[in-house]
Amino acid sequence: MSEESRVAIVTGAARGIGAATARRLAADGMAVAVVDIEEAATKDTVDAIAADGGRALGVGADVSDRDQVEAAVARVAAELGAPTVLVNNAGVLRDNLLFKMTNADWDTVMGVHLRGAFLFSQAAQKHMVERKWGRIVNLSSTSALGNRGQANYAAAKAGLQGFTKTLAIELGPFGVTVNAVAPGFIVTDMTAATAARMKVDFEDFQKHAAAEIPVRRPGRPEDVAHTISFLTSEGAGFVSGQVIYVAGGPRA
Repeated sequence: MSEESRVAIVTGAARGIGAATARRLAADGMAVAVVDIEEAATKDTVDAIAADGGRALGVGADVSDRDQVEAAVARVAAELGAPTVLVNNAGVLRDNLLFKMTNADWDTVMGVHLRGAFLFSQAAQKHMVERKWGRIVNLSSTSALGNRGQANYAAAKAGLQGFTKTLAIELGPFGVTVNAVAPGFIVTDMTAATAARMKVDFEDFQKHAAAEIPVRRPGRPEDVAHTISFLTSEGAGFVSGQVIYVAGGPRA
């Protein structure tokens, strides 16, 4: 299977890391399904890929809803071809200290991050297994190591690491690799929202973060996209069950 004939699904791809990843995989020669909660939100990413000469399809789906996920994967298979690359990137924040965290805060984060990755992986893997080739990349985070005010997010991101390693064992015999990427501080709308929640100027927030990072700069969505590009390539066929920290310095 050539990279030109591969089809990738990237969830949460309307902006940030997901959008950068969708564009990078399209540049690698893949047709890309740009998935987000509302199909209209995918337009900018889809248009950018098309402007660069690539092929993309915008798909609206709630990643935590089985029916919507299965319909999305079926649509991708029908309109672009069988998906053999999946990037589970969709994510939300509902930050709060433990004693203030609500059931909804917890359930929403678990639903999008963990259930979403489970549902999309389950729906897409059959196409990979049939073709004896596949790549799944799950987006974890340095927050998986613990982060104040993010008990829900940290637990979900740590859970994705266990999920990744288990899928690598189960799907490896079918030519499918499964890895996780754990970004550190990346300049996105999500980190801007965190700064706003903390009532800190975003530029100052970035400078403070950069001072704590060995390479002395914050990350960009493209930094993560480059790593995902490798993990979804032919050359990464002997890399599976790994968690790669894209954080500008050593982590775990």
